[in-house]
Amino acid sequence: MRNAADNIPATMNEKTRIESDLIGEIAVPESALYGVQTLRGIENFDISNFHLRDYPAFIKGLAITKWAAAIANHKQGLISKEQFNAITEACKEMVDGKLDDQFPVDMIQGGAGTTTNMNANEVIANRALEILGHKRGEYAYCSPNDVVNCSQSTNDAYPTAIHIGMYISHLRLLPHLQALIDSLKAKSEEFKQVIKIGRTQCEDAVPMTLGQTFGGFASILQDEIKHLNEAADDFLTVNMGATAIGTGICAEPGYSKLCVKALAKLTGWDIKLASDLVGATSDTSCLVGYASALKRLAVKVNKICNDLRLLASGPRCGLGEINLPAMQPGSSIMPGKVNPVIPEVMNQICYKVIGNELCVTMAGDAAQMELNAMEPVMAQCDFESINLLINGFDTLRTRCIEGITANADKCRADVHRSISLVTALNPVIGYKNSTKIAKEALATGKSVYDLVLEHGILDKDDLDKILAPENMLEPVKLNIKAKEPAGAPA
Repeated sequence: MRNAADNIPATMNEKTRIESDLIGEIAVPESALYGVQTLRGIENFDISNFHLRDYPAFIKGLAITKWAAAIANHKQGLISKEQFNAITEACKEMVDGKLDDQFPVDMIQGGAGTTTNMNANEVIANRALEILGHKRGEYAYCSPNDVVNCSQSTNDAYPTAIHIGMYISHLRLLPHLQALIDSLKAKSEEFKQVIKIGRTQCEDAVPMTLGQTFGGFASILQDEIKHLNEAADDFLTVNMGATAIGTGICAEPGYSKLCVKALAKLTGWDIKLASDLVGATSDTSCLVGYASALKRLAVKVNKICNDLRLLASGPRCGLGEINLPAMQPGSSIMPGKVNPVIPEVMNQICYKVIGNELCVTMAGDAAQMELNAMEPVMAQCDFESINLLINGFDTLRTRCIEGITANADKCRADVHRSISLVTALNPVIGYKNSTKIAKEALATGKSVYDLVLEHGILDKDDLDKILAPENMLEPVKLNIKAKEPAGAPA
């Protein structure tokens, strides 16, 4: 097991200050803005490589939540003007990312997020003390619990911070997804004249264009933006003022409305108070819903990457319809081999996102009575999934999609060789001729294209017109009639 001290930015010779809690006294590094309860969490939850400092959107969510609470508490006369101003300045620094390194706690933790909440309370309190001209740890002037956490419980502040952090992350995700969609649309336009054979169940189907393939990729991803937005809207409902279980104990009357109004003003979002704070305090379905929306997206991206790998397979002994950019040598033993490494890594990202959704679902199912103590792992999974997808989308777009080229001659040759070509010809030459042509093509190995010309059913100009890319994009009426063949197909 790793040494928990690895997460503490201190040296053996560094000065410490003594802080205490109900467990007893502990030496806290003097350089640390966090305090005793954060240090307890570091020691108790040396679990994963996922630390709060690595999720700046969550830290921003914590800062905005504490800032809004301070606004409400100051208006109700519960904290002094000096304390409010100092807390505000500390929260602004958190929002700006200046204090991220002071959040070393593990994202996966027991206690329903209490360690994370106290990490924020202690950092804000100690930074506020510095602003007020006091030393770190002089909590008589600005207490993590009595001042920064005034009118709050972990059970309302922590989920509210997650909601805000998740909505920040959602808004960050969308431009990266849209950029990927736009790159697929650009390829759709670039390849709109490249005719190819479509496939169902991995078997030849009917002709289409390569542009239609990429246009289809773009459209199925475009649809997911609506679902993501719908799922993210649930994050704009919060339970601030619920305190411990939803009854609002330890909060002043009217605090909830003041705090939510401050949250809406600070963010510019339409944040609302949950209609039933008891129900909302144990309900983590918004995290489940967003994880599900991310899974939907991941399933579609995974399908696209699988298709890219198939379409580029070969290059000489596979489909070989497209060329993916060569990113690195593909084998330590086979010279000249290049693998589709970018779609492969995106596949693995998608599997991780899908797996995270299952974890979130199981944790969401673990709510008991008035709280869900499993919310920390739910938050970690959703934040991680967004970060993975953002990095994956940018990598897939810049290192793969934008550099794809088409093997137009190979695509057209496959169309001409395909037996299924008769389906496109069927409306013109009729089912009987189509069946005979298909049968002879299978028996002789000749192409449908050549047999139609050989038997004089269509002349070359008419045949090429039927198979022209512009006539494959949508239903068209060509007014072409088949000729009476000189010799009927065998």
